[in-house]
Amino acid sequence: MRTFVIGDIHGGLKALLQVLNKLELTEKDQLIFMGDYVDGWSESAQVIDFLMELSKTFKCVFIKGNHDVWCQDWLEDSNDVNPSWFMHGGKETIESYAGFSVEEKQEHLAFFKAMKMFHLDAKNRLFLHAGFTSMHGVSKERDPLTFCLDRTLWEMALGLDKNIAPTAPQFPKRLQHYHEIYIGHTPTTNYNEAYPMNAATIWNVDTGAAFKGKVSAMNISTKEVVQSATLLELYPNEKGRN
Repeated sequence: MRTFVIGDIHGGLKALLQVLNKLELTEKDQLIFMGDYVDGWSESAQVIDFLMELSKTFKCVFIKGNHDVWCQDWLEDSNDVNPSWFMHGGKETIESYAGFSVEEKQEHLAFFKAMKMFHLDAKNRLFLHAGFTSMHGVSKERDPLTFCLDRTLWEMALGLDKNIAPTAPQFPKRLQHYHEIYIGHTPTTNYNEAYPMNAATIWNVDTGAAFKGKVSAMNISTKEVVQSATLLELYPNEKGRN
């Protein structure tokens, strides 16, 4: 069985389809999606529709991102429009739901509610959208929203002295709990890197699909990466979150 982790999508259905076609999936494969399925490009509702169907054929794990939290709130109460969300892709997501029935929106709402805040596999690999702050691991995190908002975990890993061995007492306790950690949320393109980045035991697979980057998928065993075209190429008449 192969396991692929797929980074932030942000309404870019065309990019997601390109990536999945390149993976040449079999029924034995597993897909772990890192969240932020919506907000940015024009096909957010269509991405959710597609993922719901995909999960009927393949084993999928859906992690919840911060944009998914905001979209869920809106689907639950259309008067609950987070101003920050609206300005950062929410407007396009709301527009993508034009033509969807009340029943279809309720199905999407149930899908969002069923998403996981984190996933821990049998090999002690942790998957979550953003990060966590507790030195005792995810089970001791006080606020679940931290899992889809935190950036300190990634920033800590980026700044860590590479000469500090994982067995050393100075090695951050947050990183000692898990064999590997996979995240999205902070685009690698912020660091002028087009591919997933590795820092300490963390792999960041958000390659900037919301902006000028691509959707990426990584085989977590081999670390082989496949990518879509840039979202600007696929949606030339749109701005995304740029």
